[in-house]
Amino acid sequence: MAIMSSRLIRHEICKDELKRMGARVIDIQGVMSLVKFNLDGTVISYIYHLNDDNTFFLERIKPYSMPVGNYESEEEIIDVVKIDIAQFKNAMHSHNFSRFIELDYNIAKLVRLFEDLYLYYNIKEEDLDIMDNEIHLLLNIIKKIKNNSERVFFDKEPDVLSNDVEYDHPKLDE
Repeated sequence: MAIMSSRLIRHEICKDELKRMGARVIDIQGVMSLVKFNLDGTVISYIYHLNDDNTFFLERIKPYSMPVGNYESEEEIIDVVKIDIAQFKNAMHSHNFSRFIELDYNIAKLVRLFEDLYLYYNIKEEDLDIMDNEIHLLLNIIKKIKNNSERVFFDKEPDVLSNDVEYDHPKLDE
């Protein structure tokens, strides 16, 4: 007879509660990994796990949280992490590195604040318009700064930031 650990029991209770709430809980065998690097005192951490379609989801969790993407294999994850670490090593040479990390942390916090705003409050249309305009202003500032800055990393092209990037509104069902 198998003996269940208290963690496994708590996990089963959690799954049961999620099911009672209407969720479909899919058990996937054993692939979730925490990966940590220490680059001269700066911790860079990732989590990746197996999705139900046999792809892998990778997220950077330190020094700030950011979904990285879905990948077909563990080898793709290794390739992406290699580039990401190389980018961080390169960025650490900047005398502004700590400010970049602080700004990224605050941007991630901004997303959470905005989520709390719309989940807890009834926001007026005109207030949403103000926020949307300000966000587009900030996105255009990022584009302008990019165009006025010297590129320092060339091992791959940026994932999102390009001259023709548009700031579309995503569809809710994507």
